[in-house]
Amino acid sequence: MALTVANSLQVEQVDWSQLDTVLLDMDGTLLDLAFDNHFWGTVIPEQWGHRNGLDLPSSQQHLAPIFTNEQGKLNWYCLDFWGETLKLDIPSIKANYTDGIRWRPQAETFLSRLKASHLDVVLITNAHPVTLEIKAARLPLAKWFNKMVSSHSYGAPKETQAFWTELSAERPFNPNRTLFVDDAEHVLDSANAFGISHLITLRQPDSSLPPRNSTRYPSIHHFEEIMQGLPTVD
Repeated sequence: MALTVANSLQVEQVDWSQLDTVLLDMDGTLLDLAFDNHFWGTVIPEQWGHRNGLDLPSSQQHLAPIFTNEQGKLNWYCLDFWGETLKLDIPSIKANYTDGIRWRPQAETFLSRLKASHLDVVLITNAHPVTLEIKAARLPLAKWFNKMVSSHSYGAPKETQAFWTELSAERPFNPNRTLFVDDAEHVLDSANAFGISHLITLRQPDSSLPPRNSTRYPSIHHFEEIMQGLPTVD
């Protein structure tokens, strides 16, 4: 299976026998990105606006350029940075707002079949370790993975080559025999530059938004599209 950059929504069938490692993103890939988009787009602006005497639209307008300035950087994902910047206790707010944390369709079924396979299955996320802890307490994430990695432990997000260098040093993998699934195409760009041969994205990371009409990488809507060939789990 050679998945390359393409202007196509189609994913050819995955030949799992040609893979040793599966790297999976968390938010927008396994978990519904609607939670994170609502949390950072509405909940945090509401909290910050309340502290600063602003209504929600005014707060969102004020915070938008601050958020935009950190996109693609580790700070974008860092609860410590945003807690200090916004003067809010982000972990406490997030810990009290967990009802929206949920699996994407078929994610657990996919994970159970990967777990039963020969593959080394690793979660790699830009989420802050506290965020990962909160989500792993809400959903049984850890049971499905041989390892879970937050990019904060490397001091570099997945958008950078430094992340991939650190990951491959800590948990060696053959890029030619590795599949990486992530909803963020700019992250897939970084993985592609590192030499990972098999790359897939998601058409609908956020269930509250319409599916994407086009992607630069082969994409799936649900995991059933690529489960053929994995062990069947009762």
